Amino acid sequence: MNGVDAIAEIRSRAPSARILVLTTYRGDVQAMRALKAGAAGYLLKDTHYKDFVAAIRGVHAGAEHIAPAITRELSRRVPPDLLSPREMDVLREVATGSANKQVASRLGVSDQTVKVHMKSVLAKLGASSRLQAVMTALQRGILDRER
Repeated sequence: MNGVDAIAEIRSRAPSARILVLTTYRGDVQAMRALKAGAAGYLLKDTHYKDFVAAIRGVHAGAEHIAPAITRELSRRVPPDLLSPREMDVLREVATGSANKQVASRLGVSDQTVKVHMKSVLAKLGASSRLQAVMTALQRGILDRER
């Protein structure tokens, strides 16, 4: 199970649990998913130890704490549900290196439908190529690295 699923599971069993995520993932979408799942804080592993201790104490006391770099990213970005479920399907297939025909065949749609979805994905992510779209989606946590 990934971290977001673990947070949700912990919170379902212990609703009063205070969870502080410590991660290397700087993606705003990944942070948003963790917070929506019930995390009370989100810190990056390069956080200075004094800030780390303060965050632990604050979260334990009932406060929320989000790393400033993540807060800046969250304020600049669009919601994690930016892409439709079908656009996500297409992007996941493209991330495996599949060509439009292969994606179309796997998803049971036409090549043209795949092209339309990819055009929309590129526009929404501000990408100029399929590779850039996949890289942006990975960096922001829209796509999981595990899959």
